[in-house]
Amino acid sequence: MHEQLKQQLEHAQAGDRGALARLISVLESGGSDAAILERCLRARHGGGYTVGITGAPGAGKSTLVSALLGEVLAEPGRVALLAVDPSSPLSRGALLGDRVRMQPHAGSPDVFIRSMASRGHLGGLAMATRSARRLLEACGWPLTLIETVGVGQVELDVASATDTVVVVLNPGWGDEVQANKAGLMEVADIFVINKADKAGLDATRRDLEGALASLPPERRPQVLETIATEGKGAAALWQAIRDHRAAITASGELEQRRLAQVRSELKGMMDALLANQVQRLFEGQDAHARVLAVSEGSLDIATASDQMLDLLYDQAAGRV
Repeated sequence: MHEQLKQQLEHAQAGDRGALARLISVLESGGSDAAILERCLRARHGGGYTVGITGAPGAGKSTLVSALLGEVLAEPGRVALLAVDPSSPLSRGALLGDRVRMQPHAGSPDVFIRSMASRGHLGGLAMATRSARRLLEACGWPLTLIETVGVGQVELDVASATDTVVVVLNPGWGDEVQANKAGLMEVADIFVINKADKAGLDATRRDLEGALASLPPERRPQVLETIATEGKGAAALWQAIRDHRAAITASGELEQRRLAQVRSELKGMMDALLANQVQRLFEGQDAHARVLAVSEGSLDIATASDQMLDLLYDQAAGRV
């Protein structure tokens, strides 16, 4: 299987989109094949750039992304889109609707569109999406857009793993976004008020700019207005993304962001692997014996934890 995965990776790097799609499925499904594939991927080598696009459901993100793709494709180059779906992999949620909205670009040889769900991937959806991003970079895709369907913790985790984060709001911006405002303020590099032809635009811009006023000017996200259904503002958004990339590249912030991303991803991978090992440990007789001992009062829980950790380390070192 190792050789087969290596061959598929070579084909994907040579431009075989079918091989690329199959490899993303491997990463989504998790297991030993995904681990083997991960070992074949390397860190960024200066080519890839990733833009995260998040916001509350119904904000018009997919329509805005479709309009943005039109602007990106007006220039030479290729772009990949990962549409992140945290819903059940059986129901697939709104994926069909998302693909319909992307249909104008789906046939372009310069566009790769993939909807993602967590399936069985160790570490969940955020980890699977980051793995897919690394795969796309390893296959030479220079720009990856990652669209999430909401503003929950999973979506914020995914967005924070990108280089430029675009947060999409609507006039009135609703209770759901208000509840997540702190998280949005932390990760956003650009705010887009979509559906700018609707009532409440001025109040939303005023509230948003007021919330951003406490940030230093150099850290204050740009606020744009779009009407995605008409393509209005998409060009300005694409220019803002390019400007942000140029600014953080020149200042050295991009390098620091990527180091922080790798640190976070490495820790997340280790957390997932450790959680898996602990789960396996608790399926054995040693854990059962200690659970009984703590329950009966013959062993305190702190000592039991220390003993279980020692056993975990011994197993990892191959001593048991």
